[in-house]
Amino acid sequence: MLHRVEHVMGFPVSLRVDDEHVPESAADAVFAWLREVDARFSPFKEDSEVSRYDRGELSAADLSADLREILDLCEHYRIATGGAFDVRLPGRRLDPCAVVKGWSVQRAAELLAAAGATRFVLNAGGDVVAAGGPWRVGVRHPEHADKLCTVLSLDGGAVATSARYERGDHIVDGRTGDAATGLLSLTVVAPTLTEADSVATAAFAMGPEGVDWAASLEGCEVFAVDAGRRVLRTPGFPAAA
Repeated sequence: MLHRVEHVMGFPVSLRVDDEHVPESAADAVFAWLREVDARFSPFKEDSEVSRYDRGELSAADLSADLREILDLCEHYRIATGGAFDVRLPGRRLDPCAVVKGWSVQRAAELLAAAGATRFVLNAGGDVVAAGGPWRVGVRHPEHADKLCTVLSLDGGAVATSARYERGDHIVDGRTGDAATGLLSLTVVAPTLTEADSVATAAFAMGPEGVDWAASLEGCEVFAVDAGRRVLRTPGFPAAA
């Protein structure tokens, strides 16, 4: 069994692999990839590809295939949310982190699968991609750090949460330019972490209407707590018994 925890991209990433035949080099590859992603796509690193593109030092034709894919995903969710999700807010630097995190961790999970892992869980700052479950995943209470508001059973796929409790009102509704405050937290279960993480952030930016929007997407299940502390849950949300 492999077990490793490292601090990457500004948050702890923990990996557990229960397959005995998977080599330590698989974990090495996961964390090397995540460090590469941080170097290439962080808007907070002046020499990253994202920062250089934002400053106009790179043209669209100069971009890597990976960054083009990320920006295409960002544009997809901008259009799908009517502009609520926008990585190009006026007066701010280009910041695709809401897509990069889930996309990169999903890629890391694919590296594990390619190395022969069939039962694993990869937890990146509370967002989880897993295989070979069931795994029990707790969702932090939006107002009490020492409590959970729900526990779900994840056989495979991914779960991501967007909330105000870690970084305050950091998610902005691109339609208004104001902080998104209509929800306290929103959790999405989806087939991949690319989708779960992007949809969770995009829906949170939309506010309460984002719950129905996320729930309408194929393969997505939602658990949310709104500003009035009401719990909103789709019928298929995989709550643990």
